[in-house]
Amino acid sequence: MTVRETTAPSPARAGRREWTALGVLALPAMLITLDNTVLHLAVPHLNASLNPSGLQLLWAVDVYSFLIASLLIVAGTLGDRIGRRRLLLIGAVGFGVASLMTAFSSSAEMLIVSRALLGIAGATLTPSSMSLIRNLFHDARQRTVAFSVWITCFLVGGAIGPLVGGVMLEHFWWGSVFLLSVPAMVLLLILGPVLLPEYRDSRPGSIDMASIGLLVLSLLSTVYGLKKLAGEGLATAPALILLAGLVLGMSFVVRQRRLTEPLIDMDLFRERTFSASLGAMGLALFVMSGSQFFIAQYLQMVLGLSPLEAGLASLPGSVGGVAGSLLAPVALRWARAAYVMTGGLVIAVIGFVVLAQAGTDSGPATVMVALALLNVGVSPTVVLGTDMMINSAPPEKAGAVAAISDTSHELGLGLGIAVLGSVGNAVYRGQVSGELPAGLPEGAAEGVRDTIGNAVGQVSRLPEALGSATLDVAREAFTHGLVLVGVVCGVLTVLTVFLTLSLRGVAPAAGSEGSGKSGEESGAAGDGSAELLEAGGRITE
Repeated sequence: MTVRETTAPSPARAGRREWTALGVLALPAMLITLDNTVLHLAVPHLNASLNPSGLQLLWAVDVYSFLIASLLIVAGTLGDRIGRRRLLLIGAVGFGVASLMTAFSSSAEMLIVSRALLGIAGATLTPSSMSLIRNLFHDARQRTVAFSVWITCFLVGGAIGPLVGGVMLEHFWWGSVFLLSVPAMVLLLILGPVLLPEYRDSRPGSIDMASIGLLVLSLLSTVYGLKKLAGEGLATAPALILLAGLVLGMSFVVRQRRLTEPLIDMDLFRERTFSASLGAMGLALFVMSGSQFFIAQYLQMVLGLSPLEAGLASLPGSVGGVAGSLLAPVALRWARAAYVMTGGLVIAVIGFVVLAQAGTDSGPATVMVALALLNVGVSPTVVLGTDMMINSAPPEKAGAVAAISDTSHELGLGLGIAVLGSVGNAVYRGQVSGELPAGLPEGAAEGVRDTIGNAVGQVSRLPEALGSATLDVAREAFTHGLVLVGVVCGVLTVLTVFLTLSLRGVAPAAGSEGSGKSGEESGAAGDGSAELLEAGGRITE
């Protein structure tokens, strides 16, 4: 009697329709980061037009990321319930309207509110996109390629932001950079219903509103306390707010463990692959966003480059980020993901060492090299970490897990700006306060102490000799803040290496990583890499 071996049928491979749909889903990913980076470049123009305080400026920049981070998990679970395509299209409408409000903001307060609304709308876009990718691509190799392409678009948004923003700021007002989102959202609304399938969890359960409140309040309270403490030193009120945020966060975790249908499945964090890749991604984006926030201002305020010149100076970093994200899956032919991520982070550390050499008269070459190294080094951790997390989830929970991944992304981006921005500003204010030239009017001195953008504005109204001396002090102080931020980022990146190394025992996916297999066995990896390189070539053209 002969016993036949039966094997499970291979999952269906994606065709032209699915890859075209991926292009549609790439739009939100690109716009989320583009909106962050163009604002960095527009900071000098914001200072001149709206005259925000240092604290208002930080809120205008990072309230977007914090509200996205606070609401991503809610949006992910909501998408599982009402439909991921429906949520994506609702978010596209909101994002377009909020972009118009941001573009035409007439005060610092209006800008902060508009950016907050952008964050709320943006929170619906990325988890819907990532979970739909999980449903569109059933073949594991194709899905890895699809996620790599999506993350590449995420990085391309940050890459083209400085250049596109620089061109627009050369010819239009600062708000014009936000109008880029409007036609893209219209295109998504037209093509989305045609190309994207609808998908929802057949048994989603209920949404616990108390959990949502605890999550949002804990994140915002913790962030606000950290920013105030880092920027203004130890004080009772911000310390109490920070403590309250931490207590609310612990209450949220306790509540999730007690609920039969939690907002976040806390058991996911017991899996070492999930938790370590999540932490590594968050830290990698933390150091990248915090350093780039300062570099964009350094190029214009200290070195005196125009917005377009600053955008061009950012191109090596843009190319490095895209190259790192595209080449990471290719490197899996020869090494496991943990070693690819670790190797990338070592390159990033070298980049931060280079950044620490920046000076007021060093020219743009130093930061251009630093940007290229740190972006190419951070990208593999973001790409491969995301793939590890999403592939660990069953299809019906892909929305919730994608939301946790995106929360790590946005928290890393937002906290990097908030915490490192506050630290750098504290260094700036401390040094400026002790070195301002004699004879400076008190009103002007107050503006110079607040931000370097205000310092540049005040200098134009001072006598030439006094203005030149004041600007030299401000530029030197800001550069010292940048150097300190570079040192802190380098240390944190070294710590992140220990997280990625903890993943070295994770077994590679079949055919996706180098593990000493024969050429035939490892051929699948080559197929996936070829698809990735072909898709990446289309993106960067």
